[in-house]
Amino acid sequence: MDDTDGTREHEGEYVADCRARIGFDLLTNRWNSVVVYALADGPMRPSRLRTRIGGLSAKVLNETLRRLEYHGLVERRAYAEAPPRVEYELTDLGHTLLVPFRAVGAWSVEYGDRVLAAQERADGQAESEPATA
Repeated sequence: MDDTDGTREHEGEYVADCRARIGFDLLTNRWNSVVVYALADGPMRPSRLRTRIGGLSAKVLNETLRRLEYHGLVERRAYAEAPPRVEYELTDLGHTLLVPFRAVGAWSVEYGDRVLAAQERADGQAESEPATA
């Protein structure tokens, strides 16, 4: 059965080799969206990225940048200067990822309070349940 846009309706769409999994994997990594969003305004050196983002180590930033570079979303530019300088910039493909990241951000702004309230209710229920031995 087809949806109105011509796509198949949920028939095996999320199998291991499905293209949609690529996007979901990129969306679910904790730092991917943050780094992509931080690079939206143009190239940046790693130290400036860490300052702008806050809360992540140099190691985690480096791993994230390398992962995004592997996926073709970020380009690393090394300059032959003394001292050496490296900058990272979104590729054209990386810029396209801003659209779903911004959509998820807008969803979070609109529904985040409801999610937090549900989490608080669940935490309260878990605390009030008797422990089983």
